[in-house]
Amino acid sequence: MKTLVEKIVQKYSIEKSVSQGDFVKIRPHRCMTHDNTAAVMTKFKQIGAKSVFDRHQIVFTLDHDVQNKSEQNLSKYKRIQAFAQEHKIDFYPAGRGIGHQIMVEEGYSFPSTMTVASDSHSNMYGGIGCLGTPIVRTDAAAIWATGQTWWQVPQVAQVEFLNQTQPGVTGKDIIVTLCSLFNQDQVLNCAVEFTGAVDQLSIDDRLTIANMTTEWGALAGIFPVDTKTIDWLDKRRQYFSKFYGDKHPRINPQSIEQLVKNPLQADKDAFYSKKLTLDLATVTPHVSGPNSVKIATPVSVLEQKKIPVNKAYLVSCTNSRASDIREASKILKGHMIAPGVEFYIAAASTQVQEDVEATGDWQALIDAGAKTLPAGCGPCIGLGTGLLKEGEVGISATNRNYKGRMGSPLAKAYLASPAVVASSALAGYITGPRLEAKEPLGTCQIYKQPRKQVESQVIDGFPSLLKGNLVFCDMDNLNTDAIYAGKYTYQDDMSPERMAQVVMENYDPQFASTISRGDILVSGYNFGTGSSREQAATSLLYAGVKLVLAGSFSETFKRNAINNGLLVLEAPELVETLRQKFQNKQLTIRSDIVASVDLAKGEMEANGKFSIPSVGTAAQELVVEGGLEQWVKNRISAQ
Repeated sequence: MKTLVEKIVQKYSIEKSVSQGDFVKIRPHRCMTHDNTAAVMTKFKQIGAKSVFDRHQIVFTLDHDVQNKSEQNLSKYKRIQAFAQEHKIDFYPAGRGIGHQIMVEEGYSFPSTMTVASDSHSNMYGGIGCLGTPIVRTDAAAIWATGQTWWQVPQVAQVEFLNQTQPGVTGKDIIVTLCSLFNQDQVLNCAVEFTGAVDQLSIDDRLTIANMTTEWGALAGIFPVDTKTIDWLDKRRQYFSKFYGDKHPRINPQSIEQLVKNPLQADKDAFYSKKLTLDLATVTPHVSGPNSVKIATPVSVLEQKKIPVNKAYLVSCTNSRASDIREASKILKGHMIAPGVEFYIAAASTQVQEDVEATGDWQALIDAGAKTLPAGCGPCIGLGTGLLKEGEVGISATNRNYKGRMGSPLAKAYLASPAVVASSALAGYITGPRLEAKEPLGTCQIYKQPRKQVESQVIDGFPSLLKGNLVFCDMDNLNTDAIYAGKYTYQDDMSPERMAQVVMENYDPQFASTISRGDILVSGYNFGTGSSREQAATSLLYAGVKLVLAGSFSETFKRNAINNGLLVLEAPELVETLRQKFQNKQLTIRSDIVASVDLAKGEMEANGKFSIPSVGTAAQELVVEGGLEQWVKNRISAQ
């Protein structure tokens, strides 16, 4: 019995069978890169690739730094465009729109398929029933060169919506509520399947919810394909028929018919590692923050404080589609924004902007005093015009309000729906649709996955049996700066020996002298969170760590580690056992426990028996061949 996520991964996996926790090779339907295409091009050349494996699999969309007209940035954009032309890759220039919106509206991310992108908000594709998930740049280069990379199928969580929403409640209110109600990492590194009363949600609402499952901690968030999805696709087909007839390469009568005839659905008895519910009748307009998605307050409560607003934003891939702009226009038409408020607007794409220009909604916002920005990411990621200054307060329809993301770290950023953003710009303080505040009602149950009896095949050269001393660093959220300090990150002359000497320096200066070659490192939950620096993984490898076990990992760290041949596996039961045994404040504990690990069976003996994920051949190959880059080089040489 399979979940929807497992069924979609199965379609794009080279393995015979796919289950949660498995390491599998995947050949995704699409792979998108944006401004970071330049960095992927460098990786691509470093591994010796001369041509792309499948140009139709790849899409370039320039969207991040589109306001930057410096010679350096324009030169980078020209190099990316030239590479696209050389390899006949579909290319969307700066100003055309945000990559995620383009992937959806142009039909690259198609329902019941799998799309990866080198951007954390790839989750958004789940709004139309496409499994979207982020990858790192080395993965993207591997896909360009070979058509494939690897993925560890995550735990799958089911989120069931109950009852009907109240009038005025949007998809943004729902996901803001989920992020704050379940704010203890309940879905961290999970793939989330939304079920239940989803038919009342528009596709735009679903895209917003799926987009912000990233901030909720999930690796993917996907809705079922239903009549709303098919109707949305058919409207897109009608739009394209003006230019292509019925010959659009992706959204056409044949592709829609195939989708209807071959629906992918979760089996009724599918196993979910977690089951959450949210009573939509108890959701009211909420505001997230300041500076955290884990805190949210009903608008009706917050507006009583009359928190003054300096800047308001209707931008980003989260909430700047046509329905969002129309909602803001409805509130602001015929009015002027409050004195002292700067209101910035940017459509998710030029198609969206053309749509709302034709209906007069774009002009209505301009007449109300809005300042227009080009279709792109802009202030959402702290680039270009309109950033928050020290001491300012911003209200935004974007997805992230981390301290300093949209400007000064001494500013306060709140997130809300377009209706709340427009209402706040009009009033000059945080306000919005007036619904009586209710306590959101939800539940969360956790289930233990039945143990698989299948033993992974072992390839030649893979050390399936490991022995090593357990070294315990008892900290949750041990970040990449603690593992490998930022001051070393851009020192290109750091030798492997020197990197081993400074590993974990910001966490414990004694770590490097405590660790021995062949040790097994154990740490807490969300290990490796923070920046995407690869050295956080390679420095541990150079220090002689043969295996890292943790309660859970940052997905980016996990990908960087395994891409460099360092195995990292979740072992929450072991972590809890060691926490009970070593109840002291010592940062690095070199235990006397010698663990015996069977990586093929997923079993470990360490003064007790523990289960860990078994390591499939996809990950084994990366360990044996010295990482993903060498794996790709070997495949290119063999061609």
